[in-house]
Amino acid sequence: QVQLVESGGGLVQAGGSLGLSCTASGHTISTYTMAWFRQAPGKEREFVGRISGSGNSMVYADPVQGRCHMSRDNAKNTVYLQMNSLKPEDTAVYYCAADPRWRDGTYEYNYWGQGTQVTVSS
Repeated sequence: QVQLVESGGGLVQAGGSLGLSCTASGHTISTYTMAWFRQAPGKEREFVGRISGSGNSMVYADPVQGRCHMSRDNAKNTVYLQMNSLKPEDTAVYYCAADPRWRDGTYEYNYWGQGTQVTVSS
């Protein structure tokens, strides 16, 4: 069983930067693809980005393309999300997820963190 804990959320001004961390315990995440999702008030959860187990491959959603960068340190069992040029529409609870698996026509992530709040003021 893997437990994921996000940290680093907070209040920032538009145009500023924020770095989030996701630290895993219970099992190594070195072989897991990891992802970040976010959910804003009144909206459905949306994909932000994912990073392969080795850290060699990253994919980002269009709204954050060019403004976010994912990285990981498998020795620390930690994944990072660096967000730059933040906009008010980036305000959301950000969730870390691990280990996607194909199931019933879609990918499902087996493990989720509790989320960390990111608020961008205008």
